[in-house]
Amino acid sequence: MTRSRSSIAVRDFPGSAVYLKKMLTRRAAIFRILTLMGAIHGRARHAVAERIELAPVENWTRHPLNHRGVPEGWRTYETIGGHPAYDFTVVENDGRRALQLRSHGDHSTIARKVYVNLQATPILEWSWKVTQLPEGADLRKRARSDAAPHVFVVWPRTPAVIRSQLIGYVWDPVLPVGSIQKSQKTGTVTFIVVRSGTSELGQWLTERRNVAEDFRLVYGGDADAPRAVALSIDTNDTHAPSEGLIGPILFRSSD
Repeated sequence: MTRSRSSIAVRDFPGSAVYLKKMLTRRAAIFRILTLMGAIHGRARHAVAERIELAPVENWTRHPLNHRGVPEGWRTYETIGGHPAYDFTVVENDGRRALQLRSHGDHSTIARKVYVNLQATPILEWSWKVTQLPEGADLRKRARSDAAPHVFVVWPRTPAVIRSQLIGYVWDPVLPVGSIQKSQKTGTVTFIVVRSGTSELGQWLTERRNVAEDFRLVYGGDADAPRAVALSIDTNDTHAPSEGLIGPILFRSSD
């Protein structure tokens, strides 16, 4: 049956109950759409704000397990009087890939070339598990200047022996965390103690250091892009054994 024109006009006339119901339903739908769009936009802005920029250095996954010696992509980094043995092995430990470093009377260092924009990715992040500190080591004394596995950031300059700049992040037996210690053997190296003592030995730990800030603290100026990362273990003074593992290494943007 065809509706009369008059009945339609009465039912849909502004102010009628039917008209008001339609308008409220429509407004509710529009409100829900706008709310959803706002939530999506908010999540997108949050995701952009939390986006972390990464510059990987090494994760050890492309190296064969149990590979011994200097890993592919790394090179030897000679130190005077080091007698390097490069007792290094790619292992899997507690479900993660790592480089195991052992030393007993030698100083072994390897380096990998990098180019890092410290304005974009100033944070050096690495995981490590030190299992044995060299007994009697003391970075303050030239005759006992040894260290368990540690990480260097390197700014090469010529002549390298006297002008390069290296910051070494170490786990020291005695010096408190936060100590800054100049090397007693070379003017190119400064150590920053990030772990101390024996209470956390045998545990996987993750470190994050703002390299740009550390460089400013050590050298008093702004850092250029570092050109290498080095891994080292040193027991050629105390001749005491030391051992540990270093996991993934990367640079990342600030939190």
